[in-house]
Amino acid sequence: MTNKNPRFINSLLKKPVDATPIWIMRQAGRYLPEYRASRQKAGNFLTLCKTPELACEVTLQPLQRFDLDAAILFSDILTIPDAMGQDLYFKEGEGPGFNKVIRSKKDVDQLLSPDPESELKYVMDAVRLIHHELDNKVPLIGFAGSPWTLSTYMIEGGATKTFQQTKSMMFNEPDVLHLLLEKLSQSVVQYLIAQIEAGVEAVMIFDTWGGILNPQDYREFSLKYMSLIVDKIKKTATCKQVPIILFTKGGGHWVKDIVGSGCDAIGVDWTVNLSDIKKQVGDKVALQGNLDPCVLYASPEVIQQKAGEILEQFGHGSGHVFNLGHGVHPDMNPEHIAALVDAVHELSRKYHL
Repeated sequence: MTNKNPRFINSLLKKPVDATPIWIMRQAGRYLPEYRASRQKAGNFLTLCKTPELACEVTLQPLQRFDLDAAILFSDILTIPDAMGQDLYFKEGEGPGFNKVIRSKKDVDQLLSPDPESELKYVMDAVRLIHHELDNKVPLIGFAGSPWTLSTYMIEGGATKTFQQTKSMMFNEPDVLHLLLEKLSQSVVQYLIAQIEAGVEAVMIFDTWGGILNPQDYREFSLKYMSLIVDKIKKTATCKQVPIILFTKGGGHWVKDIVGSGCDAIGVDWTVNLSDIKKQVGDKVALQGNLDPCVLYASPEVIQQKAGEILEQFGHGSGHVFNLGHGVHPDMNPEHIAALVDAVHELSRKYHL
């Protein structure tokens, strides 16, 4: 069946649309009181992720408030390392952690190869349920973390500011890191293919920490593996028509390299000018972004002005999906999200005549 709102998919494929589509990273999250109620009902974040009915509930919550053009699966990028045997946990106020860490080739060799319909079945069940509940009103986005980004959490044992252990391995034992990245790539490919076969209509790879690398290391340890993932998905019969978005936070200066991955769209953060990026990529890919999330702390009038500036930077024609340059912060006012969504739809129509 065709989606009743085709803006998002058509924009990713650079087909004509009547207005610029918008969805927002972390659109299901703590800034919504209904999300906080669901989270309290679950008892903890992991239970919320691993209970398909609750994951469906929070995925749909922002769509009931805002005129968004896409839903995104409520899950976490660290489900794959957890399923590989790393034993994921979340501590309130501290974020994610792993009871097992990767520090040697032996640790990498012991990692499991999870079956998406077994160890990660709760995600696939959530996708199927959300897809059914959406009833083709808007497309559903699936996602995974990039192998590089996942590896940083697995090696450090959680979030980090210095990436000491990860970069030590990268410089001292690159073969071990490459082995880990290859294993992760295989798991990400299987995971995203399974999401597509369960009902998602576009997929996004979040390379949250690619921007901490220098250009050479980015190409070798991050982009290489994302390109491999894109290639394998595109060669899978059931997936070749599904658009793929790559997002490297802090990676705007590598867009020409990222285009070579074969992805359909590139997400960019707010540190670059969308007009400059468009000139670099031409008509090869769509672009997603790139409002500074902190603009949402401003008044609705300022939000409308700043949204207009982003739309003007991209200019006329299709191939732009409006988004923030990163996720919504937990203390943001939901009414400001509504102001942004309405502004994008209203102000963008003149660019699609």
